[in-house]
Amino acid sequence: MPFILPHKPEFAEAYADRCDAIVLTGGDDPATEGYGVPTDPRARLIDPARQAFECALLAAAASRPDLPVLGICLGMQLMALDAGGRLDQYLPDHLPTAAEHQNDRRHGLIFREAGSPLHRLLDGDGTVEAGNGNSAITIVSSHRQAVSDPGRLRIIAMAPDGVIEAIDDPTRRFYLGVQWHPERGGPEPLSRGLIAALVAAARSTNSAPPRR
Repeated sequence: MPFILPHKPEFAEAYADRCDAIVLTGGDDPATEGYGVPTDPRARLIDPARQAFECALLAAAASRPDLPVLGICLGMQLMALDAGGRLDQYLPDHLPTAAEHQNDRRHGLIFREAGSPLHRLLDGDGTVEAGNGNSAITIVSSHRQAVSDPGRLRIIAMAPDGVIEAIDDPTRRFYLGVQWHPERGGPEPLSRGLIAALVAAARSTNSAPPRR
């Protein structure tokens, strides 16, 4: 059963104890001063209370390596920042294909890790040739910022133009960030299939009754 968590950082530990999985959804842009980088003046900032809460939630999840976590778009970016990474705060400044990542455009993927959670969803099929992005496997993107450095996390997929599209922590049971929007992509393995994989991981997280 999905439900929305109030943005209360002081409750992050309790939420992490009671939830079988966590989804960090998409949204506007994070402030980056807390990570030692000025925020681009063109950023459309998320509510500071939301950012503080989701950072607290990531900190709570760090001590629970079996708790499944899925980060979507902004969620993936927060995961990278939390892991010591960096963002490209405005792709149009230097990426000629930046428009291909906006307004729910579709593009292909290049998989960097054959054994990653994403590749397993495809049963080892559907890898994309570098260069043209023409593939039956496509995803839906809508973002102006992207992860430039995932920090301690691993890059597992990229767009044909080099934008980092998915990161994970292979030491944890299910800790995955994707730059695209699986909730907008239809029945494909990397859209609804990805959500189904999270639900399956959540079912097996803890069969005991929740603590009260």
